[in-house]
Amino acid sequence: MTAVKAEPDSPSSRPRSTLSLVVMGVIALAIFVALCALGTWQVHRLAWKETLIANIDARIHLPAAPAPPRSEWPSLTRDNAEYRHVTVSGHYQYDRQTLVQAVTNFGSGYWVMTPLMLADGSTILVNRGFVLPEWRKNAAAENPPPLVAQVTGLLRMGEPSEAFLRNNDPGANRWYTRDLQAIAAARGLTDVAPYFVDADAASSANNRDPVRAPVGGLTVVTFANSHLSYAITWYALAIMLLVGVWIVVREERRRRQPSGQGL
Repeated sequence: MTAVKAEPDSPSSRPRSTLSLVVMGVIALAIFVALCALGTWQVHRLAWKETLIANIDARIHLPAAPAPPRSEWPSLTRDNAEYRHVTVSGHYQYDRQTLVQAVTNFGSGYWVMTPLMLADGSTILVNRGFVLPEWRKNAAAENPPPLVAQVTGLLRMGEPSEAFLRNNDPGANRWYTRDLQAIAAARGLTDVAPYFVDADAASSANNRDPVRAPVGGLTVVTFANSHLSYAITWYALAIMLLVGVWIVVREERRRRQPSGQGL
């Protein structure tokens, strides 16, 4: 009788070495810890964002208070100052205003950033509102009003010097962000506040024609808050990794069990 020679196991059916399993386990553990850490970080970010939104919502609906004076400027941050409801008075310097490109529901146009000279000699840049390009034809005709201008609106901190794929070009007078320091330098302004004021609709005489005059009160106060979905995603990936490890371990144990040979 001829003996039947057993075929050697294929590479895929051979049990992995103990060292390989240990290495895979260490890598899986490291990835699992990283995924859990990312999920936990997003949970903390969620709590921070919800607190920030609540604080800003409270500031917006408080009665307008005097804008922070020069003595408070060094202590102002986005977290403790932005979106305060403030009021300030002074004289506009129309000959030193800056147009910053913007897009609103009215279309593509500009924010009108006009310096407001205060009684103490300091300056606060005021975003008087949005205008369409046609407004520029009439901008030169603006004259300072004989009375002190009273402005109410929301305090905003300055913006970075560059927008998405576009940088401010002071030399060419092209502005894409409200970079207060750069605007002040380009217009020869000194003693300028580190914040600007987004004027409300009342400060622009409730004008709703961006061709005739700046339209105020267009501040968008909405904040993306996707931290919960991010946290769920990271934790879900961690769970999927555990399931994958369990499947690998189960299959490896099955392969290591002794099997009978045919005669």
